[in-house]
Amino acid sequence: MTLRVVLADDQAVVREGLVTLLGLLPGIEVVGAAADGLAALGLVAEHHPDVVLVDLRMPRCDGVETTERIRAEHPDTEVVVLTTYADDESLLAALRAGARGFLTKDADAESIARALRSAAAGQSTVDGELQRRLVEAATRSIPRRVKEVEGLTAREIEVLRLIAAGLSNTEIARTLVVSEATVKTHVNHLFTKAGLRDRAQAVAFAYRAGLAG
Repeated sequence: MTLRVVLADDQAVVREGLVTLLGLLPGIEVVGAAADGLAALGLVAEHHPDVVLVDLRMPRCDGVETTERIRAEHPDTEVVVLTTYADDESLLAALRAGARGFLTKDADAESIARALRSAAAGQSTVDGELQRRLVEAATRSIPRRVKEVEGLTAREIEVLRLIAAGLSNTEIARTLVVSEATVKTHVNHLFTKAGLRDRAQAVAFAYRAGLAG
């Protein structure tokens, strides 16, 4: 099945280069290219693509708002963020808006194609450097108090910090590039070990343990 893609990037050279690059890949069809977020939204409404490849910094509707509106208005269309200079908070905002993948603009054709296909299949792809930045942005905190979190694994602590940062299980799965089922397992384990009933208690526990703040 051919993957239908819309591109959105305000830099003409980048946009045209991506159109050419993706046009050479088998099984991928670029059905539209936009120079800003509003134009991208129009193309999505017109063509109903499988995936939108979007830059975060664009005029008339930035990448975060574009992602949020696409996911709200066209839930069957996934979004992959392609960026270079985005600040960490913008990356985190795009994750919360529903972006399925994150790539840097120096990604090669194979990496971009893999990310697009993964997104269309409901799976996440996050460039290694961007994954590190996403996790750091979501989990900035004072050093943890070891006694409070004794018995939790390193991954359970990481999940707890992401819960405290306000991320849903789906967003945590995208950030850590694991399945949502895996995240649910970690959440259940840490709730049991820490004697927590719900996410509100988990957030309070994280603050007491110095994992958030």
